[in-house]
Amino acid sequence: MSVQSVFPALEPLLPRVSKPVQYVGGELNAQLKDWESTAVRWALLYPDAYEVGLPNQGLMILYEVLNERDDVLAERCYAVWPDLEALMRENGVPAFTVDAHRPVGAFDLLGVSFSTELGYTNLLTTLDLAGIPLHATDRDESHPVVVAGGHAAFNPEPIADFVDVATLGDGEEVVGEITDVVKEWKAEGRPGGRRELLLRLAGTDGCYVPSLYDVTYGEDRAIESVTPQHERVPRTVQKRTTSDLDAWPYPKKPLVPLAETVHERASVEIFRGCTRGCRFCQAGMITRPVRERSLAGIGEMVDTAVRASGFDEVGLLSLSSADHSEIAEITKGLADRYEGTNTSLSLPSTRVDAFNIDLANEISRNGRRSGLTFAPEGGSERIRRVINKMVSEEDLIRTVSEAFAQGWRQVKLYFMCGLPTEEDSDVLEIAGMAHRVIKAGREASGRNDVRCTISIGGFVPKPHTPFQWAAQAHPDVVDERLRKLRTAINSDRRLGRNIGMRYHDGQPSLIEGLLARGDRRVGRVIERVWREGGRFDGWSEHFSYERWTGAAAAELEPLGVSLDWFTTRDRDREEVLPWDHLDSGLERDWLWDDWQDALDGREQDDCRWTPCFDCGVCPSTGTDIEVGPSGTTLIPLTVVNPVGGNRFPSG
Repeated sequence: MSVQSVFPALEPLLPRVSKPVQYVGGELNAQLKDWESTAVRWALLYPDAYEVGLPNQGLMILYEVLNERDDVLAERCYAVWPDLEALMRENGVPAFTVDAHRPVGAFDLLGVSFSTELGYTNLLTTLDLAGIPLHATDRDESHPVVVAGGHAAFNPEPIADFVDVATLGDGEEVVGEITDVVKEWKAEGRPGGRRELLLRLAGTDGCYVPSLYDVTYGEDRAIESVTPQHERVPRTVQKRTTSDLDAWPYPKKPLVPLAETVHERASVEIFRGCTRGCRFCQAGMITRPVRERSLAGIGEMVDTAVRASGFDEVGLLSLSSADHSEIAEITKGLADRYEGTNTSLSLPSTRVDAFNIDLANEISRNGRRSGLTFAPEGGSERIRRVINKMVSEEDLIRTVSEAFAQGWRQVKLYFMCGLPTEEDSDVLEIAGMAHRVIKAGREASGRNDVRCTISIGGFVPKPHTPFQWAAQAHPDVVDERLRKLRTAINSDRRLGRNIGMRYHDGQPSLIEGLLARGDRRVGRVIERVWREGGRFDGWSEHFSYERWTGAAAAELEPLGVSLDWFTTRDRDREEVLPWDHLDSGLERDWLWDDWQDALDGREQDDCRWTPCFDCGVCPSTGTDIEVGPSGTTLIPLTVVNPVGGNRFPSG
């Protein structure tokens, strides 16, 4: 049966809320499909505001991949701000998609992409507004199957009560397989109800169904066992890895926002994975091995995206874009191609030791010469050895000096505070590094207006990294070190006035740590926070530390655990971690050994260019490191600089 749009009921509410345009849909390259002609319908939720969610590459890829199938319909939805939420409740308007404004509760599947754990309360808002029971155990075959993905899904235990399925790893192929399972189950008349569907999904590679596992706890309050309930349910679930990225050139038609968003550019992922081995970096660990797109494939994707969107900036994305083995050829070829068209390139993620001025000049040739961004992460050489981020200050100073000499005027440096084994002195060395950057910049440029901005975040230990066993620093420790750092920066006013400092206080980081390494007992904390008004916890103006600590005390302490138990204590080698039955490909023993190397200050090389270190990923995923040179070249194109904007005609 047809599902009607809720827009007639929604439209009168929009003049009463902030930024109403974010709820109306109709973006360039958005897709509308007929409900009755499709067998399976997905609602794809990014559990944050439109301005953050619309540019999200992962959701955009799945939206296209699914809609390319004739038998599938996929629409998007984002978290609604509290002003609209209140009006929707008051007027009986359910959660809706922005494409056709269909009620989310009518879809077969609700796919949720989590980039951060602080989006969990927004998921509950959407479920409740959609009329979907919060708890998976209360749903029947009339309700959508709630599927969680993204990096946070590698430990979905804190939201195990609320999601039906968590997918591990790359999503391009698994969403099609999930679709096929649902389609077949529906065609057969929904045999066995919802439980049979979940059993079938549990048999799909990369799919974890939390309700089909029993968790027991020992006298020490740690997990004793995680046991499948049925013979059809695997004991461990292994992540999915998409090997040939050239076979998945998405998104082909990037969505162009109607409202202002955090990124307004065409983004092309030039490779996936990282083998640098930064011990704090969950993304680098869980996306191994490295898989590069070919030079020709990248060139074709950039051309397709620019023509389809009209964006005047192209972001070349990866965890460390300058590490692509053919990055010089990519940037020069693209800069040549788009010279004179005002189409600029950007490398959002660059390492000092993979950067050079030639690369920077190519990137900025057709666009704005904005500041350069690097991430030393730690202030002292000692702490950089601990985290395996071996960027020497000498290399950094030499690089920024050359940049300032070539005409750049500002540099941004990213650091973390609260790293394992960190002491006050490690953080205070950030001030010395920033001072020396300013001095070197003035000397190289002959000017006094060079600037350095240091941006500092609180460190959060994450699952599937060597630091998964580490104690997290308490917010009081982090905040005190940052106060001392600010004093140290301003101790020399002649230099300090050219240094900006941006930082996040330690409180949200501690809550992120609870959600990142928690188990199923944390779900009741999330629900209590939500019921007490928790929304948009990733936004400082909405986050309430007191609400989270109060809920944690009320819900966890009767169980014999606490917020501190989940965050600020070390784990030993034998403790069963909540995600041990979810396989990222990394050997647990290898992670433990790397943790011991960190404590001893020993470095680990990049395995792309050295012998294998036996982390376990390649054999366990049936893949291997794939790097160039590919021997291909960029496709020669005639690029027309159009009148009235940078929109390229096809053909």
